Amino acid sequence: MSNQREIIKTDCALCVHSCGLNVHVDDGKIVDVQGMPEHPLSQGYLCPRGESLVDYVYAKDRLTHPLRKENGTWHKISWDKALDIISDKLEKIKEEFGPEALALYCGSVGVENIELSAFAQRFRGAYGTPNFLSVESFCYHALITARLLTFGRYLMEEPEKAKSIILWAHNPDQSYPTRTRRINEALEAGADIAVIDLRKTSFAPKGLFLRPHPETDCALALALIHVIIKEELYDKTFVKNWTVGFTELKEHVKNFTPQWAEDITGVSADKIQLLARTHARAESGCIIQGTCSFDQQENGLQTMRALAILQAITGNVNKPGSWVRVPFLKLSDLRLPVDKKPIGVENYPLFHEIWGRKYPYGHALAFPEAVLEERPYPIKALIVTGGNPAVTFPNVQILRKALKKLDFLVVMDVFMTETAQLADVVLPANTFLEKAGLAFTYAVDQGVPYLMLRKKAIDFAACWPEWKFWTELGKELGYHDFFPWKSAEEVTSHLLEPSGVSVEELEKNPSGLFYDQIVYGVYDGLFATPSRKVELYSQTLKDYGYDPLPVHKESRVSAKRNSSLKEQYPLVLLVGNRNIEFTHSQLHNIQSLREKAPEPLAELHPDTAKKYAVGDGKMINIETPKGSIKMKAKYNEAIGPEMVSIPKGWAKAMCNELTDYDVRDPIMGYPAMKNILCRINTVQHAN
Repeated sequence: MSNQREIIKTDCALCVHSCGLNVHVDDGKIVDVQGMPEHPLSQGYLCPRGESLVDYVYAKDRLTHPLRKENGTWHKISWDKALDIISDKLEKIKEEFGPEALALYCGSVGVENIELSAFAQRFRGAYGTPNFLSVESFCYHALITARLLTFGRYLMEEPEKAKSIILWAHNPDQSYPTRTRRINEALEAGADIAVIDLRKTSFAPKGLFLRPHPETDCALALALIHVIIKEELYDKTFVKNWTVGFTELKEHVKNFTPQWAEDITGVSADKIQLLARTHARAESGCIIQGTCSFDQQENGLQTMRALAILQAITGNVNKPGSWVRVPFLKLSDLRLPVDKKPIGVENYPLFHEIWGRKYPYGHALAFPEAVLEERPYPIKALIVTGGNPAVTFPNVQILRKALKKLDFLVVMDVFMTETAQLADVVLPANTFLEKAGLAFTYAVDQGVPYLMLRKKAIDFAACWPEWKFWTELGKELGYHDFFPWKSAEEVTSHLLEPSGVSVEELEKNPSGLFYDQIVYGVYDGLFATPSRKVELYSQTLKDYGYDPLPVHKESRVSAKRNSSLKEQYPLVLLVGNRNIEFTHSQLHNIQSLREKAPEPLAELHPDTAKKYAVGDGKMINIETPKGSIKMKAKYNEAIGPEMVSIPKGWAKAMCNELTDYDVRDPIMGYPAMKNILCRINTVQHAN
């Protein structure tokens, strides 16, 4: 690295905001980080996480050497020794139990960086295990699947050009601040907005606000579809030319009137009619849904199918301000085939394969059973990179029990996470500022075909990038032919080969470049479904034994379904509220961020607090049928009555002590983690 002051342009990979960075490096050390004004999404913006990057990189509790646990005590070891230990153990496990006895777990797939999961999946194939697991077993993959089943591809939101926006269970201020700017651009240009949420967010006063009962969103969507079809507000040309199943849909929603939905959702029939008419009559419309809000519901996939159908019948597909096709960057596929099916896919086949498209994920929720009960076969070892399942996994008590039973656990991370504390070997990982690679997945996820070269800003201790770990471990096990790359630059060049973009071109454009453009109004060849049209009625779902059209189903938080349980647990717990200072379980150890958000808070409406004699700022006990945690109460009038909202990611008061994975979406196997019945009481004599 150069020993002079320089500014390195890169992107922030701490979250999904897609922020460009100007990293100031002096004598090999980062001294300042600022937003990059020319970045098309962030335009110079930095969230609190980006502002804390210097503290993050140079945190005193960073891992700086490989560690081995012996008799409960950690000892520093070299990388060579660590690779010897890991390879020796994996060879023995493979010989005794077969390659499928090893599982790999990534906390993100294509979000933090491409190489994180790509090389893990390559090693998976070289070793021969089918069991690549990830957080997508309970986050985001169901949303993708819902749109694939409807459109045959994942279309993305383009809010800044929309004339009507529906924010549905989504609060961009806390999760997508760069999207907040884009929404405000549309509002300044005269767009209408509606907010459908259990919480009255900052956007709610700017338009129509609807607060349905928890997990009744599918009924609300069906009623909107009913109004649009009955009043012939749908896009007749688009529906006729580019959809299948409209006749069946029309018959299906005939009885799903606004009055029917009012009884279920608590939203007035007048508001439902107003929203349906306003949105359908707009020149362009864009539904923006929460990333995990519907994923983690019992009827989640069908709810997201209903939103996709609503988007389709209004003709808001691939035109400015709608859901559009964003060209994906064509990259080399590093995955290697494995014939055997991974765990969990027998019960949830559409999680694994749609129309011959195979997704190389096992279902992570089958992992505890495979370890504890050895079904369908025993899993004896796990390697975790970029994840902390001991905090983020639903029903975390069972997951921790499984982790402790493993013969061998390896964790690679930047810090000693709660999962790493249970490991046999812990490996120090680079932060994104200490490794080179490609940066584009955030931008694509926000509907912008934009690409940057992620540059290495500094070296740090004996930390490695993930691609190097998997490469060296592969070589240690004799898989040299599968891992020929000797540097990050070689990896990047290989990945870019099919894209038409070169490393040299990116180096000449350090601020990034648009590798393609969105083409509006083209529908021929757009829909990759079996019919090559938008499938309102899904024959695929029917063939697998599921409802081909969305149906509202009572959730476990419904008093109709759980009257006796509702008596014991009278409140609804909203799990997973985000703090903009943190990314899930990450960054809670960074002091500058903890000063802004020092502790987890249980938010509840003052009227609810008064009913249960809970004082503002007092410690309360929150209990569900699965467990209990303690958290300080905070009054918040934005929260609906009879609800308690708690954040995710805190090890101090872990929300997943309260969640369950026995109640699942029947199609995707996603656990119903969001809305849970609970009760509260004040903790006596607590400070």
